[in-house]
Amino acid sequence: MRTIPSFFETYAERFSNNPLMWEKKTDRFEPLTYSEMRNLVHRFAAGLLSLGLQAHDRVALLSEGRNYWVMSELGIVYCRAICVPLSVKLDELSDIKFRIAHSGCKMVIVSGRQRQKTSSVFDHLPGVEKIILLDPVEKPNEKEITVDELLALGNQFMVQHPGKLEEVYNSVQESDLVNISYTSGTTADPKGIMLTHRNYTANVEQAQSLMDIPEAYRTLLILPWDHAFAHTAGIYCFISQGASMASVQLGSTMMETLKNIPINIKETKPNLLMSVPVLAKNFRNNIEKAIRDKGKTLYALFNFGLKIAYKYNAEGDNKGRGLTFFYKPLYWLFDKILFKKIRASFGGNLEFFIGGGALLDIELQRFFYAIGIPMFQGYGLSEASPIISSNSLKKHKLGSSGFLVANLELKIVDSNGNALPVGEKGEIVVKGENVMAGYWKNEKATAETIKDGWLYTGDMGYMDKDGFLYVLGRFKSLLIASDGEKYSPEGIEEHLINHSHNIEQVMLHNNQNPYTVALIYPKKEALRRYLAQHSVELGTEKAARMVLTLVADDISAYRKEGKFEGEFPERWLPSSFALLQEGFTSENQLVNSTMKIIRGKITERYTGLIDMLYTSAGKDIFNAHNLDVARSLFGKSK
Repeated sequence: MRTIPSFFETYAERFSNNPLMWEKKTDRFEPLTYSEMRNLVHRFAAGLLSLGLQAHDRVALLSEGRNYWVMSELGIVYCRAICVPLSVKLDELSDIKFRIAHSGCKMVIVSGRQRQKTSSVFDHLPGVEKIILLDPVEKPNEKEITVDELLALGNQFMVQHPGKLEEVYNSVQESDLVNISYTSGTTADPKGIMLTHRNYTANVEQAQSLMDIPEAYRTLLILPWDHAFAHTAGIYCFISQGASMASVQLGSTMMETLKNIPINIKETKPNLLMSVPVLAKNFRNNIEKAIRDKGKTLYALFNFGLKIAYKYNAEGDNKGRGLTFFYKPLYWLFDKILFKKIRASFGGNLEFFIGGGALLDIELQRFFYAIGIPMFQGYGLSEASPIISSNSLKKHKLGSSGFLVANLELKIVDSNGNALPVGEKGEIVVKGENVMAGYWKNEKATAETIKDGWLYTGDMGYMDKDGFLYVLGRFKSLLIASDGEKYSPEGIEEHLINHSHNIEQVMLHNNQNPYTVALIYPKKEALRRYLAQHSVELGTEKAARMVLTLVADDISAYRKEGKFEGEFPERWLPSSFALLQEGFTSENQLVNSTMKIIRGKITERYTGLIDMLYTSAGKDIFNAHNLDVARSLFGKSK
C-alpha cells in the first residue's frame, strides 16, 4: 500500500460498511460509507479520464471541506494525475492565478462559493480546458461541467471501457506526485511543494507509531482541508484506521460557518480534534466567558480548580509525582463538579486535541490538560508531509513538540551542518520517506532545502534526554500567523523601503499573533522637508501627527484602492507600527556584515515595544510612544 489508490482500495474493502464521511446539508449529519465513497471516486475518476485527463496532468481543487473534496482528490490521483489543492483563504486573484498557471493545471475543480474567484481569472489561463463545478449553477459557461454530469460521463466510460480505470490506477507509481501544495509567497513566487504517493503513505505509517485511532473514532475537520496538517493527520490517517471524519456545516458567510463549529462539535461528538493556536484560544475564551457569565463565585471556584490541576498535572509525564500526589482527590472533585460539564460542551466524547501549525503556548496546554481534554503539541511542515513529531496520550511532555515518529532520522545541526549533542540548540534537519520530492520548477530552492537527502527545516530546536523535541522558532525569516500560516516578510519590507517616501527601514513581526506589526525607522530628511514645505513647526504635536499619518499612508498604499493594491495579501500587512528613535546599524549590531537586519536581536531589543503594539493603545498609531518619538526625531534641535 505505497500508493494512494492501493491504500484507499485496501481500506475501502476492509471497512466497506463503516462511515467514512459525515456531512450536514440539511438539518442533520448524514454518513457516507467507505464503499459509497469508493464508488463515487471510481465514477469521478472515470469521468476525468473521459475528459482526456492524462498521467501527470495537474488539476486544481478549490473548495471548502466536504465529501466531494475527498472524492475529488482521490479521483484525480486515481487517474495518475496531480492534485493542486488551493486554500479558500486565497482572496487575491493574483494568488489563485499564479498557482494555477505555475503548476500548469489542465482542469480546475471548484465549489459554488469559490466559483467567482476562479471565473475572474480564467480569461488569463488559456491552459485550463475544463472547470468542474461541485455545485449546480443556472448558466454554466462552455468550459464548465457540473459534478453530476461528470459522474454520468464516468458511468458511461466504465461501461464502454471495462477495466480501463483499474489499469490506470494500478499503474500509479509510489514516486508519482499526489500534490503540488503551494507555500505562502510575499510576491508572485510561492513555492510548490511536491509530495509523492510514498510521502503520504509513509507519513501515515509513521504517525501510527505515535497514537492509536480506533475505527470507532470520529473527528470534525475544522482546519482547511488543503492544510497539510488536516490533509494527512485528518483525512489519510483516519482512512487508514477505518475511522470517520465530518465537515463543518457551511453557512451563508464565513462568519456563519465559524459559528457552526461549536454547534457541529456537539452534534458530531468527536473523539479527537485537530486545532491551531488561534482556535485553541477561541475555545478557551468561550469556556471562560460561559463560566464568568454564571457569576463571580463559580468563576473563582473554576480558577482555583485550575490551580490545583496545574500543580497535580505538572508537565504530564511527571503527573502526581512527589507531594503533588495529595492534590489528586481535590482535582478529582473539581473534575466531577466542573470540568466534566465543560467537556460536555465538546460533545462528551472528546479525548484530546492535536495542536499543529504553530507553537502552542504551554499555558494553553496546561489549561486544556486541566479540564480533561489535553491539547497535545505536534510539529511538522508541509515539506515533510507534514508530521515529524507529536505528543500523545501514551507519551507526552507539556511544553515540548513531542516524540519523533518512527522511521525518521533527525539531527540538530550548527550553521555548518555539524550534528550537535542532546540539549544543544541548532537547526532541525530530518531524513525519511516522508520528505518531499522538491519544489515544483524550482531547483535552486530545492537544493537549498534538501541536502544529501536531509530536509533543512529552518526551525531552531533541541532534543532533551528523554527524546522529546523542543521547537524554539525560525532560523529563517518566515513569520507565523496565529492560524499557523507561514509567510516571508522580506519581500514586503523591501518593497516598502524601495517605494515609500517616508520609510527608511522596517522589520515586520508576527509570532503566532492576531496580526502583523512593524518597527519603522523613518526617512528623517524627506519628512523634515515635507514639514517645512507645509509650514508645520518642528517639535509640535501637529508635526508628530503628520509624520505618523504619512508613514501610515505608505502602508495603506498596499491595501484596497491603494497604489500597490494586490501586491501582497492584506492579511500580511502590518496593522500597527512603532516608530524607532534610531535605525538598524552595524554600530548597534542590528545588521550583519552584508547589511541584512538581524531579526532575533531586533526582536529581543524591542520585545516590550512589540508587546505594546498588541494592546488596544498600541494599535492606535497616535499612541504615546509614537508621538514622543516623532516629536523627538523632528524637534527643532534635530
